[in-house]
Amino acid sequence: MANAVPQTSATDTGSVDTFDAIIIGAGVCGLYQLYRLRQLGLSVRVFEDGEGIGGTWYWNRYPGCRFDSESETYGYSWSEELLQEWNWKEHFSGQPENERYLNYVADKFDLRRDIQLKSRVKSAVYDEKANRWEVELESGQRTRAQYVIAAVGVLSARYLPPFAGIDSFRGESYHTSRWPQEKVNLAGKRVAVIGTGATGVQLSPIVAKEAKHLTVFQRTPNYCAPLRNSLVTEEEQRQFKANYPEMHKKIRTTAAGFMHEFDPRKTLQVPQEERRARYEELWSQPGFSKWLANFQDIMTDSDANEDFAEFVRNKIRARVKDPVVAEKLAPKDHPFGAKRIPLETHYYEAYNQDNVLLVDVRETPIEAITPKGLKTSKQEYEFDVIIYATGFDAVTGPLTQIDIRGENGQSFKEKWAEGPRTYLCMQTVGFPNLFLASNPALCNYTVCAEMIVEWISDCIRYMREKNLTRIAPTPQAEEAWVQHMDDSAKRTILYNTNSWFMGANIPGKKRAILLYAGSAATYRKECQEAAAKGYDGFVLQ
Repeated sequence: MANAVPQTSATDTGSVDTFDAIIIGAGVCGLYQLYRLRQLGLSVRVFEDGEGIGGTWYWNRYPGCRFDSESETYGYSWSEELLQEWNWKEHFSGQPENERYLNYVADKFDLRRDIQLKSRVKSAVYDEKANRWEVELESGQRTRAQYVIAAVGVLSARYLPPFAGIDSFRGESYHTSRWPQEKVNLAGKRVAVIGTGATGVQLSPIVAKEAKHLTVFQRTPNYCAPLRNSLVTEEEQRQFKANYPEMHKKIRTTAAGFMHEFDPRKTLQVPQEERRARYEELWSQPGFSKWLANFQDIMTDSDANEDFAEFVRNKIRARVKDPVVAEKLAPKDHPFGAKRIPLETHYYEAYNQDNVLLVDVRETPIEAITPKGLKTSKQEYEFDVIIYATGFDAVTGPLTQIDIRGENGQSFKEKWAEGPRTYLCMQTVGFPNLFLASNPALCNYTVCAEMIVEWISDCIRYMREKNLTRIAPTPQAEEAWVQHMDDSAKRTILYNTNSWFMGANIPGKKRAILLYAGSAATYRKECQEAAAKGYDGFVLQ
């Protein structure tokens, strides 16, 4: 392979290597994108910030981190040989196995030789005359390529609230997305967990078992549903391998890229007794069936949604012994499914332990981090360890943290100041040959990510076959797509909810829908139709 490089951190700031394509990120999207571009005969370099590959599954190694997608649906579908070789150990695989899986993929397909680790991208600047992008790393190393594919993920730019005194704390502190590779010993320690999103929900029950005392600081309670994980039996493993073609065909047609399908009936038209029986049936199942196999109108009709939301609240109340704590944990300020539903294992039972305390920071806001711990408006708490499970600057953050400059020096960050502006979530006007390879839909990540990678690869192949060198959307297509994204969100319960789907978790961030709120199948169709029409909505030169 031309211009292939060893997997090392470069320090040479003099020469400028040239490639056909540069990929930013060696996670699920980046690895597959490298594989596909190699098949086209392109010279490719992948820049990865981490010391290892895997993206999300490299960085997020906190205790309890695991899939909320069924393992057999999350793994890559593009290699039959890989599907038959790999054995999933759990129905919802944990971080260590997920990292091993992606490393196995990298080794099997000899991907490492084109991946450069410990290489954080600082900037990407478009040279209009040469029709090339110049990418600079924080080390000063510079490279050039015709195409840049940003496979940076949607949840990779960690968010740490600007608490006063955050650097003064004398104990240990960790953000969950930068958890140490070595084991963190919490035995006998007083621990704070700030945040009760999916990460905090996975982490807290495990910390509660080990720590002397755990205090959880909650801003917004979530509708958490039982994961019901278990080991994969040998018979189940055989069934996976025999049924992969049928399984992958199905998940490409469902609304969210899972095996689950919404019930088309209207919630409140189903008799109450039958409805409750259906709720109980869904609740007893593993995974997202409680959400994605429910009545379809729970995502669009507020009365239907409230009917199931109260069912979930009662499930929470039944598991928490202290009624005051139970009410604090029962969400009442947003609809069920308006935030991604955290899947949990013994989360609510943790609050029945004598060594676990819940603090509602809406009642008593956090005022500062102190040398000894944390101060709220009511009191100061002393801790040995503070864990920040405070989430991410989702979707836009990983891109706007890079200084990307397009035509006429236009700033990507400034263009996206009011929210994402793209066509098909793939490209943005004024930034030719820059592709956005992150899952833009509310669905099973790998299912949609594979489609994105394949669309980009097919587009580049088309351009090479037609002797075309430059592609960017038309302003009209971009404007229409932004409106379509907004309209799709307004038809759902997502639009008026404060969640990371709307960028509402980041102070000062403009509210805008960050992900495609229609079905994954509809999104796939939109992208396929544009390609079938010779990349309608794009200008190719």
